[in-house]
Amino acid sequence: MDDGLPAPPRTVTFGQALRFWLKLGFISFGGPAGQIAVMHQELVERKRWISEKRFLHALNYCMVLPGPEAQQLAIYIGWLLHRTAGGVVAGGLFVLPSLVILIGLSWIYVAFGHVPVVEGLFYGVKPAVTAIVVQAVYRIGSRALKNPVLWGVAAAAFVAIFALKAPFPLIVGGAAVVGAIGGKLSPATFRTGGGHGTAGTGYGPALIDDDTPPPAHARFTGWRAVQVVAAGAVLWGLPMAALVFWLGAQHPLARMGLFFSKAALLTFGGAYAVLPYVYQGAVTQYGWVTAPQMIDGLGLGETTPGPLIMVVAFVGFVGGWTKAYLGPEALFAAGAIAAAVVTWFTFLPSFLMVFVGGPLIESTHGKMQFTAPLTAITAAVVGVILNLALFFGYHVLWPKGVAGPFDWISALIAVAAATALIRFRMNVMAVIAVCAVIGLLSRLYFGV
Repeated sequence: MDDGLPAPPRTVTFGQALRFWLKLGFISFGGPAGQIAVMHQELVERKRWISEKRFLHALNYCMVLPGPEAQQLAIYIGWLLHRTAGGVVAGGLFVLPSLVILIGLSWIYVAFGHVPVVEGLFYGVKPAVTAIVVQAVYRIGSRALKNPVLWGVAAAAFVAIFALKAPFPLIVGGAAVVGAIGGKLSPATFRTGGGHGTAGTGYGPALIDDDTPPPAHARFTGWRAVQVVAAGAVLWGLPMAALVFWLGAQHPLARMGLFFSKAALLTFGGAYAVLPYVYQGAVTQYGWVTAPQMIDGLGLGETTPGPLIMVVAFVGFVGGWTKAYLGPEALFAAGAIAAAVVTWFTFLPSFLMVFVGGPLIESTHGKMQFTAPLTAITAAVVGVILNLALFFGYHVLWPKGVAGPFDWISALIAVAAATALIRFRMNVMAVIAVCAVIGLLSRLYFGV
């Protein structure tokens, strides 16, 4: 077929793939939408390693899973190309640069955070982060709340977490039950749209084309699934057992490992959905970070490559530093080890779910559907994120409590940032940078 385009590559070497995944790890800014767009442009349009139809089919599966869908998509495509090793490299390099950068930034934050210049910068970052969460409510809500029933689910979730202090897992479970029942009683109400367009744009033939049969390693067998599950149990169980038996179940590292293992299975709807759960545990239950530190950590997470849920590495570092479990002379080591432990337990399930489910998905081209429970969970997530926005806003606008003064400068920065993000769709990093400078100038000239 003469489509005016060069032929697709006959093969992609492991070295070529490794170089691409490493590059992606350093340029994957812009949240999941931006990261998925970069992969689509590079892998579907330019390199033509995979066709658009196969790309979207993999993406649909990753959207259903808990966890960072952009990283899971990288794992999926890397696995298709080069078996398990390809998936491990693709997913690992997606988060490794971000982990290294966040460890460095977290160290600067805790070691020099009380320097006036740094304090001024973060004074501007805090209201910007509040605006970013408001934008997340608007963006996810406009896509997810398509009818009064789903609006009702979102409202109920907000009341449950704001007024009743219900734990996040209970809200997710309740929404799933509502969706399962509602999907049978009124399927149209709980039917989801694609949200990512349809495959139909022609970019020419691809190495993994629409009709390319799955490679041998991508064909489902029960024995292979058992092997993957067993390997996953070992990779989770051995480190957890080592932490519990060598350090004790109450040690900060053991608690972090268990807590973030649970968090990894609750990230339906993206990082903003799980942040309230992380807040409940990291701030309220265990005291690894304070509420202002949590806001600052989210700001740092927004300015680094990789999935936004990498903010958990900041939580781990600050928690390890604060608990000083290696003694006062090894605070950096304690923080870095904690950040690595948190990252391991947060992202391990993503690899396992792709390696176990990928072969099944490869056998269901054209049959992938979102479930009614997922629709209800996504609606509930909107209410949960709204609660997070109010939580951040309270701590930013009344830093000394409601009895203290209202911070009008932070309010103006937050309104300007929200307008820039929602109305003018400005780049998140640019908004944070401008707000940080405004915060610094406010500290220098107004003494706030």
